[in-house]
Amino acid sequence: MADVFVRREVPGDVAAVRAIVCAAFAQDESEPVEAGLLDELRLCDGWIPELSVVATIDDVVVGHVICTRGRVGSVDAVGLGPIAVAPDLQHKGIGSALMHWVLGAADARGEPFVALLGSPDYYSRFGFAPSTEHGIDPPDPAWGPYFQTRTLSSFTGATGSFEYAEPFNNL
Repeated sequence: MADVFVRREVPGDVAAVRAIVCAAFAQDESEPVEAGLLDELRLCDGWIPELSVVATIDDVVVGHVICTRGRVGSVDAVGLGPIAVAPDLQHKGIGSALMHWVLGAADARGEPFVALLGSPDYYSRFGFAPSTEHGIDPPDPAWGPYFQTRTLSSFTGATGSFEYAEPFNNL
């Protein structure tokens, strides 16, 4: 496999990113909800262009991750997702490269923590732990240990329920 390069998304990447998300989350003939979510996130107040990241191989977009504005009470933070890699390139480290890049960028921006909904077995390798270990409740209590947070350098504490950017409420 050729070298993977990770960088911020640019406007010319939007169509390729959408195609990757559709392919990665495809389950049947209908468009996956993650594609519509990404469209809505691009238009909302929670959009953080610096935290929309692509992975490329030979200048072709092969993966994407996004973090958007979230909060716990008055404490701003970011919610991660969706993250997607082209199906034929999954399990080759591209998702890990995207995760490391976006976590580093969020930390450099002074974000206190990153929250996500996903597999504890997978995301624990990036330092994620059940959100309640950090005093943060999931938006839906039924998510339990699947709602996770990763604290960053500027984390000084937060308690309460996490709120994603508004488009997540439309799922």
